Amino acid sequence: MNRTDRLLAVVLELQGRTWTTAATLARQFGISERTVYRDVLALNEAGVPVLSVPGRGYSLMPGYFLPPLHLSVTEAVMLTLGADAVRAAFDAEFREAAESALKKLTAALPEARRQEVAGLRERLRVIPPDEGADAESLRVLRSAVLGERAVDFTYHKPGGAPESRRVYPLSLVYLHGAWLLGAFDPGRAGRRTFRLSRVDDLHVQAETFTRDPAWRTGPERGENGRNVTVRLHFPPGLHRALRERPSFYQQAVTATPDGLEVTLRVRDVRDILSWVLSWGAGVHVLEPTELRDAVQAEALGMLAEP
Repeated sequence: MNRTDRLLAVVLELQGRTWTTAATLARQFGISERTVYRDVLALNEAGVPVLSVPGRGYSLMPGYFLPPLHLSVTEAVMLTLGADAVRAAFDAEFREAAESALKKLTAALPEARRQEVAGLRERLRVIPPDEGADAESLRVLRSAVLGERAVDFTYHKPGGAPESRRVYPLSLVYLHGAWLLGAFDPGRAGRRTFRLSRVDDLHVQAETFTRDPAWRTGPERGENGRNVTVRLHFPPGLHRALRERPSFYQQAVTATPDGLEVTLRVRDVRDILSWVLSWGAGVHVLEPTELRDAVQAEALGMLAEP
């Protein structure tokens, strides 16, 4: 962080607190207390009214710098919860940006509203799952998406052999509890979606690409290349559970007199075999026969002697 950015950050930090000591600011920004003294002096010389009281530390003159934002309490809470989600879900650089944005937002709120927002945030929390091994892939792919650089990786499709892929990364989407990479695959001349948890040996290449307007940037939810129709039957008791963990390939859910019929479109039945098996005897495969046979073979394999 350069000095100009740090001076602004110090002002935001002071506006977000009643009193702050030099030691606290030094720890916050990774600088010495002597540097804090120099920064405060520079702010005063620039016309920023930083108050200094021995034994209490520093504070800004009330009402200085940032005008109150005309946000309702609900609006402010939604923005702060969004920042919380980004801090937990992204890599270190984006976490720092979310933290900085959150401080700016909080500092710009009137004091009374700031206290209301803080009270609500104690009772409303957004806690995304820990991405673990996906964190590094997210960092690398985010850079490749923004820089329009090709990437190579090994992809592990369920039930299939690992494949080496080179693609043009277009977007990163968090959907149904998983990070997905939307990309154009020049080798297959089409859009493809890859689950980050199935990606290994990821490398950004020197090769660049130019986005074609025809390449949609969202996850590929259409039927492009998905020529296999799957129909499943679920009993009424699984309705809520099905809403909680739907399949990415799901196209429609239709109520029937004795439950629910779910329609999916896939390229290969192996794409959803694990998901179907996770429902146990609660799901009945209506079509295709290939999926029914795959489920039966997998079940028999699970029961076989080791």
